[in-house]
Amino acid sequence: MKFEVVPKETIYLDPRDNLARKSIVSQVRRDPLTGRTARIRTSMTLKWEKPDFDKLVGGTEKTCPFCPDQVLKVTPSFPEDLFPEGRLVSGDLVLFPNLAPYDGLSAVVTLGGRHFVPMTEFEPTRLVQGFSLAMEYFRRLQALGHPESVYHLITWNYMPPAGSSIIHPHLQVFATSTPPNLLREELAAAKAYREATGTNYWDELVKTEKELGERFIGQIGRTVWLAVYAPQGVAGDVLAVVPGIRTTLELTDQDLLHLADGLTRCMKYFDRLGLFGFNAGFFTGAAGDDQARFHVLFSPRSYFNQALGASDTAVLRGLYQEGICLTVPEELAEGLQNEFQVQAT
Repeated sequence: MKFEVVPKETIYLDPRDNLARKSIVSQVRRDPLTGRTARIRTSMTLKWEKPDFDKLVGGTEKTCPFCPDQVLKVTPSFPEDLFPEGRLVSGDLVLFPNLAPYDGLSAVVTLGGRHFVPMTEFEPTRLVQGFSLAMEYFRRLQALGHPESVYHLITWNYMPPAGSSIIHPHLQVFATSTPPNLLREELAAAKAYREATGTNYWDELVKTEKELGERFIGQIGRTVWLAVYAPQGVAGDVLAVVPGIRTTLELTDQDLLHLADGLTRCMKYFDRLGLFGFNAGFFTGAAGDDQARFHVLFSPRSYFNQALGASDTAVLRGLYQEGICLTVPEELAEGLQNEFQVQAT
């Protein structure tokens, strides 16, 4: 397994210092599985200013379709041949069809009745409730033998910097026969790795990262948490791998709790940096994909300019699919280790 890096240096004459000759060091890193590259600034201090949440959130509950007084009135229902009861309900959580779908089986899970939940106030048990409701959806589709019940994905866009148009916390849930690009690339690359080496890439990654210790964050149950070597996100990405598990449907209740626990720890850490949005997504194989290991990616999101609302996804990331990161993954791992210290092994 290779962790390739190409050092870069920008030379400039500084007008703030009598045109003194100075340099800025950066890196281009190559993902050891897919070969995708990421460009990393190595001299940045990560600190953002949070917005006025009262101003950002205030009034949005008046038109929110996911709040308790509206969710069962304005959200759609499934056809009777799919789910006779129309929606899946668990306590104050509701799962229903997505009115803005990107696939044939696309659903939304509301994470309870509270309209705005800061990152520091999510409880693992609440996330487990959401994951479990999504798992019920997946299992029932599987029992029906639905042809789209192949890859089972849970995704989360939290707050506007991450692309969420609704403040009320919710998950987006997919069952699809068409894996998204990065998942498809990973599965193909992991298969090639297995054929070339006779070993599972994800098992080797966990083993190697634990031995190196540079990007290993901690372990909760059997779930291993790592800083991604070549991240796509501006503040670095966090990876959670569940050894021995190939598909979403193989996850146990304990696995879901351990994943939820780790995600809430990540939220608390990035909240201290001033970040208030993130993307998270499940990556899974199909049944029988021995090269696959279930994993979750957590990627904090921000604005490059808070006042203008300038997105952190510009041309390099949006069109060239090139990661842009303002922190060194090894430093990210060191910072997150404190959040995982109790569970670290």
